[in-house]
Amino acid sequence: MSVKGFSSNVAETLGTSADSQVNGKRHLLRCIGATLFCLTMTGAGITPRLFADQFDKKAIVTFSAPVEIPGKALPAGTYVFKLLDSTSNRNIVQVWDKDEKHLLATMLAIPDYRLKPADKPVIRFEERPSGTPEAIKAWFYPGDEYGQQFVYPHDRAVELAKRTNQNVLSMRNDMAKNITTQAKSASDPSIQEMQKTEVTGVDPSGDEVELNIVILEKPEN
Repeated sequence: MSVKGFSSNVAETLGTSADSQVNGKRHLLRCIGATLFCLTMTGAGITPRLFADQFDKKAIVTFSAPVEIPGKALPAGTYVFKLLDSTSNRNIVQVWDKDEKHLLATMLAIPDYRLKPADKPVIRFEERPSGTPEAIKAWFYPGDEYGQQFVYPHDRAVELAKRTNQNVLSMRNDMAKNITTQAKSASDPSIQEMQKTEVTGVDPSGDEVELNIVILEKPEN
């Protein structure tokens, strides 16, 4: 799929609803251009309990099995996902322990699109072979068409792409150090560095693909 062939490819893939979906995806392109970079659980063995707040998109999530986020694995348990400085920065997601006393990860994400807003938080997983932890791909807040698709350090993105046979968002490996930094505001140097880094993607062969090709894949309902 190429950007030049985007409209025809989407029409072939999505059939009679192509026009509305193309319009939605074009809007997403404008969103990405304007911001630069700005939970339906599918994993076997994972039983979530989900709660959400409006202001910072806070979601309380309980996993019954280990899951992977960029930079680390999370054991089964309860975690808090929320946006950092939600009034001005929509592309940084932080994961806290259930009491919000310990910051576990600060992750770079870019806007992701779904055709229909969900009525509860949605976390989308990368497909994976059995016996390995689920890798989280994207997070959507209730009522939102646009969520956050996570960016993985390059080497891990290549591994995930090959394992799942899907394209995966990628950033430089040295950005991994910023994931576990105890950043508390958007002005923190680690946040600034992540926001300025280049984001692309990798395909299942390990080759680099453009950011838009990863984001503009067929969205879920």
